Amino acid sequence: MEEKKLICIGCPKGCSITIKHTGKTINEITGYNCDNGLKYAENEFTEPKRIVTTTVKINAGTLPFVPVKTREAVNKEKIFEVMKVISKLELESPVKVGDVVIPNIAGTGVDLVCTRSIKKVS
Repeated sequence: MEEKKLICIGCPKGCSITIKHTGKTINEITGYNCDNGLKYAENEFTEPKRIVTTTVKINAGTLPFVPVKTREAVNKEKIFEVMKVISKLELESPVKVGDVVIPNIAGTGVDLVCTRSIKKVS
């Protein structure tokens, strides 16, 4: 049996969690102090996901960049592919919070959205 150690980010406590497993099968999870910790450990071991946040260049806007993020977490293995798509992106102003910049980015089933409104320069 193998062990994987994690520091939980499910709540502010930062519990040290140990996952005992055989291959991809979880045998035991210890060290968590709440249901969030157990859920975090299971998900992080079986299918780790992250929300991707960054900025994108915006033309003729009151600011040169607009912050964007994935609406939901994407599989960790797809992050580089998502960032490759985002790196080629350039938007036209105006944009609003919640505007979908790219639906289903990199085939993840998750939309990339604006997280700030930027007006067009007059």
